[in-house]
Amino acid sequence: MNITTLSTPVLVIDEVRLRANIERWQALANHYGVALRPHIKTHKSLEIARMQLAAGASGITSAKLSEAEVFIDAGFTDCFVAYPIIGADKCAHAAQLALRCHLIVGVDSLVGIAQLSTAMQAAGATIGVRVEIDTGLHRCGVAPAAAAELCRAVLAAPGLALDGIFTYRGAWFAGANGRSGYDLGIEESQMMVAVANDLRASGIAINAISVGSTPAGAGAVSVPGITEIRPGTYVFGDDMQLRNGACTVDQVGLSIWCTVISRPDAQTATIDAGAKTFSGDVVPDRMGLLGYATAVDYAATLVRMSEEHGVLQLAPGVDLPIGTRIAMRPIHVCTTVNLSDVMYLRASDGDCTLIQVVARGKRS
Repeated sequence: MNITTLSTPVLVIDEVRLRANIERWQALANHYGVALRPHIKTHKSLEIARMQLAAGASGITSAKLSEAEVFIDAGFTDCFVAYPIIGADKCAHAAQLALRCHLIVGVDSLVGIAQLSTAMQAAGATIGVRVEIDTGLHRCGVAPAAAAELCRAVLAAPGLALDGIFTYRGAWFAGANGRSGYDLGIEESQMMVAVANDLRASGIAINAISVGSTPAGAGAVSVPGITEIRPGTYVFGDDMQLRNGACTVDQVGLSIWCTVISRPDAQTATIDAGAKTFSGDVVPDRMGLLGYATAVDYAATLVRMSEEHGVLQLAPGVDLPIGTRIAMRPIHVCTTVNLSDVMYLRASDGDCTLIQVVARGKRS
């Protein structure tokens, strides 16, 4: 199967760039003696996760239990669900998965700890637990001063094993103030090491200090004391990561191939892909970007979408006749991938291999 025969719109992965991204980040983690536990939310595919493990990844990270289950069913044995597990049904689900693999989950409340403990006792299971620390995103997690109470509650709860602490901050939180992802990563890790040291000084053993994201990971991994980073987007890259300097243009490994279906005027081209293909969860101008996607080989930007139509703004002198196939680089690749059932891995000779997006739509 060749790229010229694929029906558009279609997600195409550059295999050479993908493998280079995996190897580069693994080498970075290895250099500092830190575990790399990639977040599979970006690609949601067994094949790419296996590439990451083969390169040296310590396990995988997921956002939801149902997402993790897809990989556990396929034989993956070490998974961290970096998300608070709340509700009797979800805790029971976690218990069943914990009987099948080394499973770690996140908590940030006494409610979550109690519910997990009840479920583990009922199932005869033990589950690893990490307490989430809020380092500035103000989404989930507790303030550093509240971490000791939760850690002690985990230690006292039957069926739970305290593994350590984790955080997610990224590079787009209020107060980032345009600072580099590298510097933000250093700051994030320094905060977490300080929390861990305080906990240890109070008699609480902390094994894992897990941090990171693609924009902050390169800085985060360099701080002594950090044990694990969890980047996800690094495998593909996207316009957001280009904007914050986490990758270069020639490292972006996924594009969406589309076809020009209409030319409303000289400055506009309409393609056969809209909001059901591209991610719309990020507002471009808030990120300092011009549109929802950027053409790879032309000066053209996706500035407007409806469900099945994408409207490109063309730079002066750019002509895209009807029928032209055009590769687009998305603003946010993670949610873009989740909109598709399949992707195609393109080898250097142009041959394409189908990859199933097996964990798409797993929200519970």
